[in-house]
Amino acid sequence: MFYDVLKAKELVNLDGGKFERKVLLENNDSCLSVIALKKEEIIDTHTSVCDSAVYVIDGEIELHFDAEKFTVDKGEILMFKKEAEHKVLALKDSKFFLIKI
Repeated sequence: MFYDVLKAKELVNLDGGKFERKVLLENNDSCLSVIALKKEEIIDTHTSVCDSAVYVIDGEIELHFDAEKFTVDKGEILMFKKEAEHKVLALKDSKFFLIKI
């Protein structure tokens, strides 16, 4: 995979009808993953051991942190601190990068 041009939208697909995640790079707790979610699919409440960011490749997702929620659309990025309890809701069929640093 190194020294290769990848097409972000083609790394995961929504054909299976469920959550799909592909890890592209991993080093200890840090990683770069691409995730696909169908509309209205939820990734339940969880925390991360690293500071993180999501970059939406396609679609629209909503991240919920305690009483706050943020809508992240195609081409947008949201960054958050480790141990921030959150969940993800797909408002549309969506694909996004998850970057854990």
